[in-house]
Amino acid sequence: MTDDILSPPGEPNEPRVAQTGRARSLFRTTVQTLLENKLAVAGLGLIVFFLLFCFLGPVFYHTDQIATNLADANQPPSATHPLGTDDVGYDELGRLMVGGQGSLEIGVAAAIIATVFGTLWGAIAGYVGGFLDSAMMRVVDTLLAIPTLFLLLILSSIFTATVGLLIVVVSFAAWLTPARLVRGETLSLRTREYVQAVKMMGGTNSRAVLRHIMPNAIGTIVVNATFQVADAILLVAALSYLGLGIAPPHADWGNMLSNGTDFVQNGYWWMILPPGVAIMLVVIGFNFLGDALRDVFEVRLRRR
Repeated sequence: MTDDILSPPGEPNEPRVAQTGRARSLFRTTVQTLLENKLAVAGLGLIVFFLLFCFLGPVFYHTDQIATNLADANQPPSATHPLGTDDVGYDELGRLMVGGQGSLEIGVAAAIIATVFGTLWGAIAGYVGGFLDSAMMRVVDTLLAIPTLFLLLILSSIFTATVGLLIVVVSFAAWLTPARLVRGETLSLRTREYVQAVKMMGGTNSRAVLRHIMPNAIGTIVVNATFQVADAILLVAALSYLGLGIAPPHADWGNMLSNGTDFVQNGYWWMILPPGVAIMLVVIGFNFLGDALRDVFEVRLRRR
């Protein structure tokens, strides 16, 4: 029994109790490291706040974000409209909530799609190697050579912007970075003993990639995913600012910011400041969380 417990990780005779103990220890280390990082706590707090604000806020603060009301246009902040109204009478606070839903949905969905596809692409290219690796990475290099914003402008100008289309367009440009990162990790991981053992035991390439390569590159994948969300939100805001975002009456923070710039010279600061601050705080929150997760997945922290 003692020999079983002390057997190396991954051996067939390793008891489930030992595996569970290591998993709990790793989880406790992860939570402890995050709680020790004040910026991580602040970032997570910002993310949770805006998720509740955007998706739960409209339940308690009811506004009409479909029908225009020109009689209430350009009203400054008041008891009736805490953040004022825009040029067609939409309540700015309510629109900030609804617009945040679109920005967060597009950002998170695009980041997930880009991370999953980029991870698979990079893992396959790095594991197989040879001609396939060269061909797949030349595709990545070619797309990286095209300026991201220029590529997004072309795609957005060809198709009518919707939430689904923006998710596809942003993820199309975002998968390149995780593909390169995971490919680099895979080149190192494929020479490890446990991956070589899979080959010698007759395991398939798909099993080696899905069961051994990708799980051991999870640190790089998760950290990059948090930054992908922040980048996607900024890209959506940039497209909307250039007039290629979601068409009204739907909203996102980018087109709110774009609309506000037309009136900022008139002193209507409430039309540009709230969406600008919201974009900045959400991006900062995801960046803080990404920096903390990068520390968590450092080998020296997992072994302390």
